[in-house]
Amino acid sequence: MSDDHEDDDYGYGAEYGTGGVEESDDETERHDGRGPERTFAALPPAQGRGFATSWWGRAWLKALEDTALDGQQLKQGRRLAREGGVGAVSVRPGRITAVVRDRDGTAYRSDVLLQQLGVGDWDRFLDMAVDRAGHIAALLDREMPPHLVEDAAGAGVDLLPGIGDLEPECTCGAWDHCPHSGALCYQVARLLDEDPFVLLLMRGRDERRLWDELQARSAARAVRAGDDGARETADGAEREVHGVPAGEAFAAAGILPPLPAPPSAPDEPGRGPSLDTETGPVPGIDPPALEVLAADSAVRAHRMLREALAPGHERHSLPAEPTPRQDAVRLAADARPEPRIGARLAEGSGRPAADLDAAVRAWRYGGAAALAVLDEEWTPDPDDLKRARARLGEAWEAGDRPALRASGRTRWTVAGADLQLRYDRNGRWWPYRKERGRWVPAGPADDDPAGALAVATGGGVD
Repeated sequence: MSDDHEDDDYGYGAEYGTGGVEESDDETERHDGRGPERTFAALPPAQGRGFATSWWGRAWLKALEDTALDGQQLKQGRRLAREGGVGAVSVRPGRITAVVRDRDGTAYRSDVLLQQLGVGDWDRFLDMAVDRAGHIAALLDREMPPHLVEDAAGAGVDLLPGIGDLEPECTCGAWDHCPHSGALCYQVARLLDEDPFVLLLMRGRDERRLWDELQARSAARAVRAGDDGARETADGAEREVHGVPAGEAFAAAGILPPLPAPPSAPDEPGRGPSLDTETGPVPGIDPPALEVLAADSAVRAHRMLREALAPGHERHSLPAEPTPRQDAVRLAADARPEPRIGARLAEGSGRPAADLDAAVRAWRYGGAAALAVLDEEWTPDPDDLKRARARLGEAWEAGDRPALRASGRTRWTVAGADLQLRYDRNGRWWPYRKERGRWVPAGPADDDPAGALAVATGGGVD
């Protein structure tokens, strides 16, 4: 009996292409007289994991488990699939095929048949998808969310198999689901987890044809809408208006119940996800860096929500978006990342890693304005410079004024001390202190130079 099965194996290998079924290294796709076909390379063993994590993968397995009469056969099939006994899987409209090997090495050709959707079914599905922009967006993202399948069912199109829809065929001679067809179905559940378009191919449409038909229907609908509008304009007919005229809405404002108050903001931002999993990341992905970005997004969203709910928020102008260099400093200031990620942020800010600490201090004291004072020295016009010098002369009582010497166009250093005042474009004064040979921010801005210098003398504000 084993020899017969081996003959069967090589006999149908010529039809399907043994390289495409058992020895393929990558997913392949072809179109021939039997319609479009995709072949997926054999998957590695699946120890320690379920066969389906997506809801459509689980629905596929539910149809299998509800159909099979012998649960023990399915259990053996699940074990074969888990141990890597299923070869490359060929998928085409109405049929999936693979070579499945028993634990003793005997090979069988196993097929599972699924009824294709008719032309009318596909017409209803495509019309339904074109009617809803969200469905097209989901398909573009290679997703098949539950609401898409539910709306398709509402249009009379069942994408997912139901009880009895999966019909097995196997060279082992079993008339019901045997371990080999069961193993094939469990393996297909893993494929569906990765690509739900596999299900649409089994139902009769490959991805390329599906998109061509969706685009054609969308374009035709747009043309019809344009023609209808042109005819209405030419005939002088009023177009149908949906909704309530603005005048009626304003007139009814006094009798309508008030809108409910917006929900209050949470006390603190949500916690970011942990990406420390047993499965390693794909090349080029840095999980700790992603965790920092996710946590930062939560903090910023929480801050924006609290600002939006604050009284008078609508009267405030939107803050300017930071540049990428500024945002790298902001992220380092808010997230306090580990040194390795801090070095990447320093690079993104365009400064050496040793200078990032000073930039972070500046950002915490005054955001982009404080960062500009750290990085830039501007040239005031004569009137601005005269006002700055006058302010320095008036800031202290007689005899208390420190000896200041100009250290640039807008910077004055205290003689004999590692203290400095910097004047910004808005007429404010920023205190600086020299640490390890570098000038670093020592506090927030002050309209009074004496007050700013007092902060630097007292050790700064963190």
